[in-house]
Amino acid sequence: MKRWAILLSCAIASAAGAQGSGELYIAGANFDFAQAVERAVAQHPASSKFFVLATGDAVRGLSVVASPELVEARGVGAARGAVYLVCRRDIERELFRLTDLVSGVVAVRGWPPAGSSELPSGSNYYPGEDPATLPKSTELLRRLRSTCS
Repeated sequence: MKRWAILLSCAIASAAGAQGSGELYIAGANFDFAQAVERAVAQHPASSKFFVLATGDAVRGLSVVASPELVEARGVGAARGAVYLVCRRDIERELFRLTDLVSGVVAVRGWPPAGSSELPSGSNYYPGEDPATLPKSTELLRRLRSTCS
């Protein structure tokens, strides 16, 4: 019985630790910006860091000229610990400029081309990237890079 109690407490601690490490929510495909932020906030009742990647039309939620509804959603997310991300490839394709977005939005690089040495071997981060602005989880970081490739 004591063994089960220890295992249960370890499982609860692991789940709590995973939540604290930050989840990734993607706005643009199945959820618009406000829906993605609403979902993230609902799954993070206490203030803790989580990540919202805006793609496609959802980037409007991060625009300096966003509608009042999107500004409100963005503010609620930020107050709860959201880190807002966009794909660097979209900036390079000139779909928008980083200066068109609110301060603090992080541009994320996807995977480098095959055979490239841009991403140092054994590292999850490109030179100059701030790991504090990206998910700590290798799985989430891979999902983020794949989405932005």
